[in-house]
Amino acid sequence: MSFPSTAAQLVTLAAEGQEHGGNHESLSPYLTGGGALFILLLMLWITTRFNRDR
Repeated sequence: MSFPSTAAQLVTLAAEGQEHGGNHESLSPYLTGGGALFILLLMLWITTRFNRDR
C-alpha cells in the first residue's frame, strides 16, 4: 500500500465522519471532564500518600 493511496483512504474516512458529528447525546463534556479531573486528583493523592518519606 503506497502513501498516496493510504492518504486518500484516510481523507475519505475523515470526510465520512463529519456527517455524524462524533458526539453522543448522553455524554456531557462537563461530566466527562469533571470525572477525569477527579480521577487524576485521586491518583495524585494516592501517589503522595505512598511517598511520605520525601
